[in-house]
Amino acid sequence: MSTGTDTKSIVIEADADRAERGRTEELTPVREPAPVREPAPAAPAPAAPAPARSARARSVPARSALRAAARWLRSAALRSAALVALLALWEAAPRLALVDPTFLPPVSEVAAAWWDLAGNGQLAEHTRASLVRSFGGFGIAVVLAVPLGLLIGWYRPVAVLLGPLLEVFRNTAALALLPVFVLLLGIGETSKVSIVVYACVWPILLNTISAVGNADPTLVRLARSMDLSTPRLFQKVILPASVPAIFTGIRLAGAVSILVLVAAEMIGAKAGLGYLINASQFNFAIPEMYAGIVTISAIGVAFNQLLVGIERRLSLWRVPA
Repeated sequence: MSTGTDTKSIVIEADADRAERGRTEELTPVREPAPVREPAPAAPAPAAPAPARSARARSVPARSALRAAARWLRSAALRSAALVALLALWEAAPRLALVDPTFLPPVSEVAAAWWDLAGNGQLAEHTRASLVRSFGGFGIAVVLAVPLGLLIGWYRPVAVLLGPLLEVFRNTAALALLPVFVLLLGIGETSKVSIVVYACVWPILLNTISAVGNADPTLVRLARSMDLSTPRLFQKVILPASVPAIFTGIRLAGAVSILVLVAAEMIGAKAGLGYLINASQFNFAIPEMYAGIVTISAIGVAFNQLLVGIERRLSLWRVPA
C-alpha cells in the first residue's frame, strides 16, 4: 500500500510540475526571430572619368565647325577661280608682250594707281559724286515705277490707255535723249539724275507689269471667293507672287543706273567716276583710267549683292526647289 501511495504522489508532483512549466511559458513573451540581413550589393565598377566625356562632347561641335569652314572655303575657291584666272591672265599678258602694255598695263600697275587715287582723296571724291547721282535717280525710279506697274498690270483700262505710249518710250535709248535732257534741264545735277531716272524706270516698270499679269489665277480666284478686298488681295496674293519678278527689274535698273550715269558724266561733268575715266584717257593716264573702271565694277557687284539680300528677306515664304 505504501508503494502505491508513493507512486501516486510521484505522478501528482509530475503533473504539477508540468502545469507550472506551462504557465511559465504562457507568461514569457515569445521573441520573433531576428530578420535575416541580405548581403549588401557589390560596389559598381568605377565609371570613366567625367573630363574625358566632356572633352569628347566639346570635340563634336568643333569638328562640325571645321567641316562647315572647309565647305565654305571650297565654295569660295570655286566661285573665285574664274576671277583669279582673269587677274592672272591680265598680269601675264602685258609682261609676256601678248598685248601692248601701254594700252593694257599689268593689273599690279592698275592696283598701284588705284591706291594712289585712294590715298590722295580723288577716288573718294569722284565715287561720292557718282553714288549720290546714281542712287538718287535709282530711288526715284523705284518709287515711281513699282506703283505704276502694279496699277497698269492690275487694271486693264489703264494698260490699254498707256500701252502705246510705253511702247514708244521704252524703245528709245536713254543716252539718245541725253542732249534733250541737257537742253531742257541744263548741265547741272538735275539733268544727270533725270537721265538715270528715265533709264531705270523701264526695267522696273515692265517687270512689275509682267509680274502682276502672271500671278497665279487659281490663287486670285480663291482669294476672291473668300471675299477679300482689293487692298487685302494685293497684300496677300499679288505682292508676294510679284516680288521675284519685281526685284529682277530692280536689279537690272541698279546696273543701268551706274552705266548710264558714267556715260552722262563723260559728256558734261566736273566730278564723278565717268569724269575720272574720261579725263584719264585724255591725259593718257591709262592705269588711272582702268582704276576707275575697276571701281565702277566693284560698286555694281556690291550693289547687286545688296539687292539680292533684300530680295531674300522679302521672299522668305518661298520654298526652295
